[in-house]
Amino acid sequence: MAELQFLGATEGVTGSAYLLRARGTVVLMECGLYQGRREEEACNREPFPFDVGELDAVVISHAHLDHSGRLPMLSAAGYAGPVYMTRPTAALLDIMLKDSASLEERDAEWENRRRRRSGKKEVLPLYTLDDAEAALKLCEGIPYGERREIAPGISLCYRDAGHILGSAIVELFVEDGGDERKLVFSGDLGNSDAALLRDPETIDSADVLLLESTYGDREHRSMAETLEEFSDVIERATRGRGNVLIPSFAVGRSQEIIFHLGEFYRQGLLQRHAVYLDSPMAIAATAVYQRFQHVFNHEDREELYDTESGSLHDFLPSLRYIADTEASMALNRVTEGAIIIAGSGMCTGGRIRHHLKHNLWRRGAHVVMVGFQARGTPGRALVDGAHSLRLAGEDIAVRAEVHTLGGFSAHASQSQLLDWVGGFKQRPRIFLVHGEEDAKAALKTKLDEGGWQADIARTGARVQL
Repeated sequence: MAELQFLGATEGVTGSAYLLRARGTVVLMECGLYQGRREEEACNREPFPFDVGELDAVVISHAHLDHSGRLPMLSAAGYAGPVYMTRPTAALLDIMLKDSASLEERDAEWENRRRRRSGKKEVLPLYTLDDAEAALKLCEGIPYGERREIAPGISLCYRDAGHILGSAIVELFVEDGGDERKLVFSGDLGNSDAALLRDPETIDSADVLLLESTYGDREHRSMAETLEEFSDVIERATRGRGNVLIPSFAVGRSQEIIFHLGEFYRQGLLQRHAVYLDSPMAIAATAVYQRFQHVFNHEDREELYDTESGSLHDFLPSLRYIADTEASMALNRVTEGAIIIAGSGMCTGGRIRHHLKHNLWRRGAHVVMVGFQARGTPGRALVDGAHSLRLAGEDIAVRAEVHTLGGFSAHASQSQLLDWVGGFKQRPRIFLVHGEEDAKAALKTKLDEGGWQADIARTGARVQL
């Protein structure tokens, strides 16, 4: 009998991993990094809770590292089989895993310099660039809507999740004693108000559904209200003679923000502003978005095609790409009129931290949070009203105004999750994953009220399909 085991993204949002066993076949769905608090990230160094040699295939829903970031560790542990994903996801992972590996190597080297001086044992990076390149050689892209057998008795079909470029809802069809069972994993479902991408596809049947619950306890503001607030922040920064900082995830959020700023520019709202995309990875990801415009929604694609090249860069003429470190540091001398989009989205690393160091204490500056902020991250501290933030060894006072624009979220809200579940014609057994406890509990209550059978998944638990 087919059995599913929950391995990650159960006690929180990150570390996605699920193991499917069926008639001697073993498939790993997701292989994500734990992100957030130090004790959570320590889980990344624990060995995989399964025999890597048993795996027949790996299935990835999308390129965000909390779903894919441990793939280099999997290949380093001996896995050499196929890793399935959509074609845009494969293109983005080529950027993201190499970037992640480079950061791991750099951070380990910096830590080891300190350890060598104090006579302590040196540490190894989670994985190296060689590990990432080995994992990337295993990746195989599949078009949306194509059903393919990936292991004996198990077939895969991807549906558009509308979360980031290439993101997918996973359908797994499992032969089980002459019958066929269907497992559906929502992946991260997109916000139907978001720009560029299409709405999540409706699925009408499943025996078991794994449903994300990141925003299971809240609603987003409408996009019209969000854009009005965003433009107001920019106007206030202009009057206060300060900069606007946008900590943003390099893949997905950065491209959507650029699109909306392009709309502002065309409405005459950004004539006195320079927009800086200060992230080599976001710049590379924007080029991938350009390559795969055929998966954009029709309306936004038509807007882009009104420009000479149909590119996001031409859509926002005041956009400047900041690739090298020196140019990024030069922005520290700009005290007003700049809109700086930089990673990381939760302020845990990247160039946004030195921009915060040079702007957070300024009363005319504004910080716009446009994505989910996990507990224990600097971004969450800012959202929760921290009066100071520790940056580069200094306690920086928070005098800038901090704004949370949840309408830019790439995740579906509670009502959007419920609407998507309502598309099922037969009611599957539902397990809630990818959410903090309050979010999962609130979504479970709503599902229970609607007559659905919903449970909160727990690490290590096993269920029969």
